[in-house]
Amino acid sequence: MGAAPEVLTSPATTRGRRRRGLPTLTRRDKILVAVLLGVPLLLDLAFVWFPALASVLLSFTRWNGVGGLHAHACAPPPAPPIIQNGCWYGLQNYRLAATVDPSFWPAVRHNVIWLLFFTFIATPLGMLFAVLLDRGLRGSRIYQSVLFLPVMLSLALIGIIWQFVYSRDYGLLNAVIGRTGSGNAIDWLGDPNLNLWAVLVEGSWRQAGYVMILYLAGLKAVDPSLKEAALVDGANAWQTFWQVIFPAMRPINIVVLVVTVIESLRAFDLVYITNKGFHGLELLSVLVTRNIVGEVQRIGFGSALGVVLLVISLVPITIFLYQKFVREERP
Repeated sequence: MGAAPEVLTSPATTRGRRRRGLPTLTRRDKILVAVLLGVPLLLDLAFVWFPALASVLLSFTRWNGVGGLHAHACAPPPAPPIIQNGCWYGLQNYRLAATVDPSFWPAVRHNVIWLLFFTFIATPLGMLFAVLLDRGLRGSRIYQSVLFLPVMLSLALIGIIWQFVYSRDYGLLNAVIGRTGSGNAIDWLGDPNLNLWAVLVEGSWRQAGYVMILYLAGLKAVDPSLKEAALVDGANAWQTFWQVIFPAMRPINIVVLVVTVIESLRAFDLVYITNKGFHGLELLSVLVTRNIVGEVQRIGFGSALGVVLLVISLVPITIFLYQKFVREERP
């Protein structure tokens, strides 16, 4: 029997079939796509980008809020004299924050302590939990759920829960070990020398579970052949983790670093629930809230503090974006 004749198709026919295979959007579909994309974009511009840009602009003014734009609000300061145009204040808000406001540098120091505590205590603890759970322990799902439970709770609720632990009169900690040599109960949340460390333990209780989930996902994605090759070469478990597995989780490490910095800067709920950010718990986020929506509204000064937080936050975010979209795309 002879071979079947070959059917030749022209390029025009092929292009026609390709066009017929692609779905065509009707007018209704285009309207639906525009709504689905446009509404979230408008909300993002209205509630994220516009407030951020407005805060940057307001940080150069002496505006005290709606109804507070009086003559004294825009009057020039007594010293040092500066040239003003209306309410324009220049960099004076930043200068006042760095040199006059007594709470600014303690807040910066507390944020740095928060960052160091999360970096060297909460993050290694979460990594340890992830490594242990990755070994397939019996009941690992239960342990994982228990350790992740604080992440699902709001920080305000976590602060309320830990008040029952730290309370001077009826707290669990004082009932167990919280007594001084004279028999007096320790004021864990009222003593300025102790309350910051007590609140850091509260925050680490949640942060460790968050870091655990991130590293657990990273450990599951590591190629098992890397572990096997390291074991064949004679590396022990410690050497295998630090020299093979940990470098392979470099993207996860960058994400954890960014999350740690951002969580350290946005810490607000715990200290505000404890004592509204006074007496040893001053943070930059609390100062922003206190100056913008507090009893003494200084919108321009509070916006300057918010810009400081924004600039600091952009550093790890920029590093993450550079590592993600620039270095990874290089051959």
